[in-house]
Amino acid sequence: MATKANPPLLGVRALNRATLERQLLLRRTPRTAMSAEAAVAHLVGLQAQNVKPPYFALAARLQDFDPRDLSSAMADRTVARLVTLRSTVHTHTADDCLTLRPLVQAARDRELHQFRKGLAGVDPTRLAGIVRDLVEEEPRTMRQLREALLVHWPDADPFALSVAARCTLPLVQVTPRGLWGASGQVALTTAEHWLGRSAEPAAPADGTVLRYLAAFGPASVKDMQLWSGLTRMREVFERLRPRLLVFRDEQGTELFDLPDAPRPDPATPAPPRLLPEFDNLLLSHADRTRVVPAEYKGRTWTGNQAHRTFLADGFLAGIWDLDETGDTAILTVRPFGPLTRALRAALAGEAERTLALMSAALRHDVRFAES
Repeated sequence: MATKANPPLLGVRALNRATLERQLLLRRTPRTAMSAEAAVAHLVGLQAQNVKPPYFALAARLQDFDPRDLSSAMADRTVARLVTLRSTVHTHTADDCLTLRPLVQAARDRELHQFRKGLAGVDPTRLAGIVRDLVEEEPRTMRQLREALLVHWPDADPFALSVAARCTLPLVQVTPRGLWGASGQVALTTAEHWLGRSAEPAAPADGTVLRYLAAFGPASVKDMQLWSGLTRMREVFERLRPRLLVFRDEQGTELFDLPDAPRPDPATPAPPRLLPEFDNLLLSHADRTRVVPAEYKGRTWTGNQAHRTFLADGFLAGIWDLDETGDTAILTVRPFGPLTRALRAALAGEAERTLALMSAALRHDVRFAES
């Protein structure tokens, strides 16, 4: 019997199904019930190191998703791209651009400290002022910022100056960068200038923990810290403990969750899903075995390049790639192990759906590589 000292156990499949439900991956949410912007808010941002991943992430999660929905929100500046969680570019709502970034600023300050040798003699306050004046006059590329900052600090390391620029200020990538079907180099301005709103206080840590659990729970303190880059979050969880349910995983780690959050039966079917590279589902827990089988750890990367992945029965089962040449789009599924006939058919259907939504090519072809 579970007690306060011995909370209820959640096995790997229970954690998997709960997380997939929060991530909108057990069943697609109708477009009429959740807009692209609302999905971005619920998921507390989408990984956007590259342009296309946020679109593929929503295609896996929303029914009848149209890439123009997210692109329009970006053009209207209700969502935007900037560095936040784990020092990576994310697509966030305007509200999160202005409040989540200040919350994780301490992590950006720690990152900047790693480049202190290359920034000897650089006054960060003065640097921030110079960068703000430059990018609010007109959006600037990082190269332009480096060149301008080297005029003031010629002995500084150029790359360290680039890091300092994006760590000290919330710099948004302006459109057309990030728009569906458009192209554009990375040009930056401040979030306040781009969104036409003054800076706001940092999001409360308590509320952000609750949002994290709603999108990624049940989860441990270390899980949330890895997702956010924040440290010393134990006291926040302790403050929230009376409002949360407490479980444990198979290793005995304490897990927290919202009382009314869904925790589906572990036997709930989980259809195949094609995910983009860097999808937060695979990056937001200290213990990733709820999604990544131990034998597949490290197989979603080659060097520093992340692969697109797919789920089978809710777990990582392989990678996929997309080759769009001329008027033909070829989506190749590369499973890590053998596929049953039924699973192969389901994956083929998911791949065909993805191509229909996300590729403008006249001819689509789904192929399976040998495992």
